[in-house]
Amino acid sequence: MCATPEGIKEAWNGVLDALETRVEEIIVEGGSIIPRVPYTDVEAGLSDQQIDAIRKTGVVVVTGAVPQEEALSWKASIRGYIAANPVKGYPPDNIQAYEIYNCKSQILARSHPALLRTQKALLELWHFSSTSPSKNAVDFSTPISYFDRLRIRTPGDRSFTLGPHVDGGSVERWEDPTFRRVFGKILAGETKWTEFDPFDATWRIDAKQDLYNTPNQCSILRCWQGWTSLSRTGQHEGTLRVLPMLSIATAYLILRPFFKPRSGAEQSLAAVDWELNLDGPEFPGSVPGKTQELNEGTHPHLRLEQTLVSVPEINPGDQVYWHCDVVHAVEREHKGKEDSSVLYIPAVPLSVKNAAYLCDQRTNFMHGLPAPDFPGGEGESRFLGRGMLQDINSREGQQALGFEPFVAADEAKSKLVNEANKLLFG
Repeated sequence: MCATPEGIKEAWNGVLDALETRVEEIIVEGGSIIPRVPYTDVEAGLSDQQIDAIRKTGVVVVTGAVPQEEALSWKASIRGYIAANPVKGYPPDNIQAYEIYNCKSQILARSHPALLRTQKALLELWHFSSTSPSKNAVDFSTPISYFDRLRIRTPGDRSFTLGPHVDGGSVERWEDPTFRRVFGKILAGETKWTEFDPFDATWRIDAKQDLYNTPNQCSILRCWQGWTSLSRTGQHEGTLRVLPMLSIATAYLILRPFFKPRSGAEQSLAAVDWELNLDGPEFPGSVPGKTQELNEGTHPHLRLEQTLVSVPEINPGDQVYWHCDVVHAVEREHKGKEDSSVLYIPAVPLSVKNAAYLCDQRTNFMHGLPAPDFPGGEGESRFLGRGMLQDINSREGQQALGFEPFVAADEAKSKLVNEANKLLFG
């Protein structure tokens, strides 16, 4: 840390002030605080107001990208695929999350022009600092496919639960020198934390997010996590919960290990009752080899019981995306009457490292194997009716899945594109 103790204390007090205001806003507005954007606006270009809301919350719902009938046909096809093959998933005796990566519906969705257009729009909110030597190392205008699984959560389920967490490492945020620089403005103390830009990829592209071989850890630059819905789902129906404040919550998370409550004031959230603790070994909620976890005890000022809001009503074909630093969870119980089903499809940009992963992923896909970041085994290699190359119906879809060369959008990106194409096509 390069800040003085006084500077860190000033930053902490400033974050707590901002946090108190934002927490009250979220409690009042609930799920309506999450930006909701029709796909037609994505096509026309997001307004400044929409972009500001997405940047502030770190989450967005995009409605109407895929016709409902088409999305429902994907789910029907998946059900047939499950019935025809010995699928695995969690929990084994009543599967809610399926270890399926290569079914036809997933391929159709990943290569769908509307999904790729949405991902492009969201990726282009990211950037590099003007002086960064790496500013041409990522092409945010070119999304690539990152294979993940799918969920069909049945009514009454209580087994598929995820508590509040942030993916992409835990103690690595402080331990890895490059990852730590992502949050340099926060750690600089005083009021510098207000300059933190969670959409600046300058240091993030080389950050080591996994120093402890965490299971199912994403190994590439995944700017937005996301899913596409295959059902009508609302609050209390087993859906996603998010903490819709990006910069402030991140600043709090990064500064939290350096403060502790005063003796006798453990329940107080007042800044005066929290003291600097630079010598303590605790990193609350950070366990090597796991994602960053948060709860009312480890991060009390977030008031997660009140501020984790459920995503509002979603229809088949709608998309939800959340920034890679956003705190999120899954509702503990599905109290609805219909399934809560999604395809996990994030927004991932083209880079040399991501292209190398795409090359391995393409090989696995052709053999029906799980994606490289996930547990191995024979996967779907013997399954009937799995997705094939011919199911990719567009050139941009073939590019996203690594079957067609990329084209540089401008001269500045030509070196990146040439290197990526060389990895993929020799």
